Amino acid sequence: MSETANTPAPGKAPAKSVLFVCNQNAVRSPMAEALAKRHSKRRLFVESAGLIAGALDPFTVSAMAEEKIDLSTHKALTLADVDLTAFDAVIALTAESHAHLKKQKLKSPESLEFWPTPDPTDSEGNRNQVMDSYRLVRDHLEVRIADRFPF
Repeated sequence: MSETANTPAPGKAPAKSVLFVCNQNAVRSPMAEALAKRHSKRRLFVESAGLIAGALDPFTVSAMAEEKIDLSTHKALTLADVDLTAFDAVIALTAESHAHLKKQKLKSPESLEFWPTPDPTDSEGNRNQVMDSYRLVRDHLEVRIADRFPF
């Protein structure tokens, strides 16, 4: 298999660049960015952004550290910080980001995908129960990324 191209998932074109977007670039999109980078072994250009910049969530850092991924230095980007037309795939992880992105100029209308992803910050309970919510989101994203970007 080529080192620079991936085989597309059914109905999707191969991508060389992907942007993950959520509301604050603090939980879901940084997870997706880090997982996609690891999965693609950096053969895919990956970034993440939010509608607004939020503070990195400590549970996100902990959940990713369990997978030996360090997100402690992640700096939140907003859509204003990126060129949307530079990405072959723009993946919205929230309904809000999807609605916003549908109104933006993208490389092509087909480049926008919507992967509804639960917000683990809504979880309640003790630390272990909250961490389980973050792990579920992390693991869900990892499977979606592997399915969409097979290398």
